[in-house]
Amino acid sequence: MKIKLIFLLVALSVCCACENDSVNRATSNNLHGVYLVRHAEKLTGKDPSLTNAGKERAETLAQFMSDKELTHIHSTNYKRTLETAAPVAAQTDIEIQIYDPSNLETFAGVLQSTPGIHLVVGHSNTTPQLARALGADPGSEIDEQSEYDRLYVIHLSPGVPTNNIERYGVRYQKGVLENKN
Repeated sequence: MKIKLIFLLVALSVCCACENDSVNRATSNNLHGVYLVRHAEKLTGKDPSLTNAGKERAETLAQFMSDKELTHIHSTNYKRTLETAAPVAAQTDIEIQIYDPSNLETFAGVLQSTPGIHLVVGHSNTTPQLARALGADPGSEIDEQSEYDRLYVIHLSPGVPTNNIERYGVRYQKGVLENKN
């Protein structure tokens, strides 16, 4: 009976260690940061899904994020943002957490107080605002019609946050709308 109990305790500790491996690795390495992206290319309508180009961009995002030691994925509760985050969630086996884009100051506080590496999928009108709420430079306005490749990389180490803006996937060209279905 004692041996079975010891075996069970060891098995449980191994399972718990595996589940929290990416969180433990990121926090033990003192990694604390946020990747912010706007959803990928979308169809039209009230709550549109992604276009074929958007689905390709979401897959490209998953490839880009594959070595980033993500511990959390956040998305608004819209088809286009959830579909953008889905390939990353499938690849990392991290559950997508829904956040309220109407309360970005509070959400920024959650991101700042939760150690690890976060991916946040939002919108053209919320992503720069969230960057600003995190103490980062939001850059210029996102071109609503055609800019889907902007990626904010924000390091939230003690002190002043540092950030840069990168691009991923098909490059943004001002005024060019790609609407492949």
